[in-house]
Amino acid sequence: MSDTTTTQVPAAVNVFYDRSLLKAARPLLVHLRWAQVRDLPRNQSGAIRFRRYDLLTAATTALSEGITPSGSQLSITNVDATVAQYGDFVTLTDYLQFTTLDPILTETADLLGQQAGNTLDQIARDVMVAGSTIQYASTATSTDTVSSSMKLTRQEVREAVRTLQGNDARKITRMMNATDGFNTSPINAAFIGIISHSTLYDLKNETGWIPVEEYANPKDAMEGEVGALDDVRFVMTTNAATTTGSLTTVHLTLILGAEYYGISRISGEAMKNIVKPLGSAGTADPLDQRATSGWKATFVAKRLNENFAVRIEHAVSA
Repeated sequence: MSDTTTTQVPAAVNVFYDRSLLKAARPLLVHLRWAQVRDLPRNQSGAIRFRRYDLLTAATTALSEGITPSGSQLSITNVDATVAQYGDFVTLTDYLQFTTLDPILTETADLLGQQAGNTLDQIARDVMVAGSTIQYASTATSTDTVSSSMKLTRQEVREAVRTLQGNDARKITRMMNATDGFNTSPINAAFIGIISHSTLYDLKNETGWIPVEEYANPKDAMEGEVGALDDVRFVMTTNAATTTGSLTTVHLTLILGAEYYGISRISGEAMKNIVKPLGSAGTADPLDQRATSGWKATFVAKRLNENFAVRIEHAVSA
């Protein structure tokens, strides 16, 4: 167990300083926004089954007079997932709490909240980028053949859109509300691209790139939205996925359609902040020296249709 003491957060002795701690750099958390959300009732099961009904084949044979056709049979695809628990905490000493000038419990809760969001964002990201619809930039045929000159271009974006359209992927029209993490709100229909800041640097040079500041209605942009190209609206985050190739660092840009992935939590246990005050540990803390603040969440992310997103593997400018 690692206790946070006055060694990490020094007591202010005869020193006047700004009571507001410097805010840590935090990534924009985006990967949960466009998921299909299916939460589980409490006290039932940790397993969930997402179900997709397959499209019926077009009925192109003319009916014969007075003869009933054979009819069609429904076909379903089941995707099973099991919710897991995640969490972390920090320990605060009594001496730290009564000597620091900082609102330590408030700051701790804020940092833990950011850690929790960042954790679930990265878990969802890793599931999303593991899809099987892959497009390698330029003439590359694998991750290890992507070279430093093979950047994300307008042509690559258009190719990904063509793939999604050919797979009957629909544009995204709804997004999870950041304020409550449960309800959804409408957005203008588009495919969604998730990019890194380095990828944005290159896209700005592409013909047809429209920065968010030049939108007809900039106020309709999503948080973190940086621009659009053809049928794709792009959101930037430092949590965008990368991997190590043989020739260069490879960036994994996702172009998403609707219903590509889903998430599930257990109702009432989606996210909790748990505070154990001084003295709550009983004989394990006989002098009331330690308190803890932590978070605990239930979560699972699952790809639902491999055809509804494209992972473009490419390099970026140095």
